[in-house]
Amino acid sequence: MRQPMLNRLMVLEAVTRNSDGAGGFVESWDALGQLWAEVRPRSGGERDREDVGVSRLDVKVTVRGAPVGSMKRPVAGQRFREGARVFRIMAVTEPDVAGRYLTCLAREEVAA
Repeated sequence: MRQPMLNRLMVLEAVTRNSDGAGGFVESWDALGQLWAEVRPRSGGERDREDVGVSRLDVKVTVRGAPVGSMKRPVAGQRFREGARVFRIMAVTEPDVAGRYLTCLAREEVAA
């Protein structure tokens, strides 16, 4: 495995659902911490969603490994934020046996 260039500072966020008092809920995102990452594009495309064009970019985000259960270990359902850009984490895997790094498959969607 090649050494990744962890040159982008990203914020790892997790969703919190709170009651809205009317039987539903409101989602908010809480920062868990900052991680240095390498972001590499994988594929992209465009589609219509409810009469709005949406541009999609699938990326591979590599971060330093962290033990299972650690707040610094990303899991599917969380997201990375880099300024105004948001990357939803779809899956997380360890590319090497030693667990030195984690590879996160993520998706950025932007209204076109």
